[in-house]
Amino acid sequence: MALSLFRTVRGRLLALMVAIVLPIACLTAAAAVATYRTVFEAIQTSHTRAADDFAVRTRVWYRGALRSLVVSATAIRAMPPASDACDRVAERAIAAVSGYEALLLRVSGRPDCLSGLGSSIAHSELTAIANQLAIRPPIKLWGSTEFAKGRYDQVSITGRSYLAIYAEFDEGDALLLTKPDPLDDVFDLGSGDAGMMAALVRRGGEVVVARGGAQADASWLPKVETVPEQTAQWTASSRVGPGRAYAARMVAEPDLYVVVSFDGKAEQAAMTLFYTLLLAPLLTLALLGLVYMKAIDQHCVRWLRGIEATARARASSASARVPLSDEMPRDIRSVAEAFNTMVDEQEVRQSKLRLALDDNRFLVRELHHRVKNSLQVVQSYIGLTKRDHQGEARMALSDAECRVHVLSAAYRFTLADGEMQPVRIDLFLDDVIAMISSLILARTQRLESRIETEATLPIDRIIPLGFLIVDVVTRALRAAPGIAIDLAVTHAEANLIDIAITTDRDAPRIAPPRLFAGLLMQIEAIEISPPQGRSLGIWRLGHGFPHQGDAAQPSPSVGVIATPTLSPTKAPAGPT
Repeated sequence: MALSLFRTVRGRLLALMVAIVLPIACLTAAAAVATYRTVFEAIQTSHTRAADDFAVRTRVWYRGALRSLVVSATAIRAMPPASDACDRVAERAIAAVSGYEALLLRVSGRPDCLSGLGSSIAHSELTAIANQLAIRPPIKLWGSTEFAKGRYDQVSITGRSYLAIYAEFDEGDALLLTKPDPLDDVFDLGSGDAGMMAALVRRGGEVVVARGGAQADASWLPKVETVPEQTAQWTASSRVGPGRAYAARMVAEPDLYVVVSFDGKAEQAAMTLFYTLLLAPLLTLALLGLVYMKAIDQHCVRWLRGIEATARARASSASARVPLSDEMPRDIRSVAEAFNTMVDEQEVRQSKLRLALDDNRFLVRELHHRVKNSLQVVQSYIGLTKRDHQGEARMALSDAECRVHVLSAAYRFTLADGEMQPVRIDLFLDDVIAMISSLILARTQRLESRIETEATLPIDRIIPLGFLIVDVVTRALRAAPGIAIDLAVTHAEANLIDIAITTDRDAPRIAPPRLFAGLLMQIEAIEISPPQGRSLGIWRLGHGFPHQGDAAQPSPSVGVIATPTLSPTKAPAGPT
């Protein structure tokens, strides 16, 4: 079994237990089935032997009676043909054996020899019975080993039942009538099975002799008669309804056979034994499985779940630890101690990292603060130097001062709260427009702005945006005296803003510097309308998108611009 298919410790341990228990359960079930079959076959064999035993007893008795008849008839035939002597010998012969009632001997050329205990049996009745049996086929005894041609039957004379044994000789025949009592003793069950009944039955269902139940009660016999060829064994309904097991054995063909009936308690006991042998081990294994599952939960899974719960609780509670217990198994306790040690080391490492991060932030703030101060110094120096120059030199210094002011304003806004943060576009551009108006704008010129957004951009995008505005506006102001310029910043779509610069007249076209394209790339903006007529250009940029390094940058032709996220240690981008 591939235990790796199960994803949990409990599943694997249970699968291992099933892999061990299942073959044992199969072997137990096979042993129970084999035991049941053996016991059932033994019961069937005992039923067959019981029927054979009664059949053998009956055959022995009939053979003894037939032997007595043959011996008596032989002795009488050897006597002189005097009728009185024949009757006396016959009378003594039947009187010597208990249960014999009448004897009839017929020999060709001699008078019939008749003897009976009492006068209730007439000669004519004996003769009629002998004539009736004479026409029947002889019986087969002991595997066709016969010493006389005999026939058996049951007859009733004056309301009394007798067993008739008939023998045929070369010169005549003989008939013996006996009471059923001697044969009845043969069916004495003694201390046998209380639920077993046996009877000698005549074809047609008439009981000759029965023991094991009331003599006159034949309700236990099968509802449908089954005459065996030699032996038979079956289960059927009795004459009163309840099913019983039956075994039969032929005694004297074709009419007499022995039927033995059983109440089925032995089969029920065998079935009960089968279920006991089958279910007891299976229930034991099932109980073992439940105990095993409980033991897994108690001694393994609950500790693992505790470690898992502690690990998940680390997200909300940094001080979570796996509780240790003396009841923990040694190996799981070792894992828990290692986990707690790892948590302690992680807290120490995180504390060191926080201290290092705080120091780093302080250094970064100090660095940017010094950069801002340096830019202000540079801007002041340019302003002082500008006083000593006129014309183009003064204009160039004013342009440089505007660009330095862009850098200084960007750092001022981003460090307004002591931490680097995105800069609002409207506040920044208003400051840049005010600086352009104070440094470059002539009296005959006009510069106005309309900014309808409060979106923010990181410092590495806001600085090149200020350079772009300064470059476009200053080029237009220098090229056209008396010109009026309008700056409009509006929302185009969600997370997209448009920046449009227009004039009140057609302005001369001045080619942008080569750094202009680099500014657009740093802003991550696209030009949606080139300079034409009164428009100095329209650009579209996005805000609130992932940084270019965190997500694939779309093609500029699509018009979707990604917004970079500035880390605290990232240096601002822009021309130097």
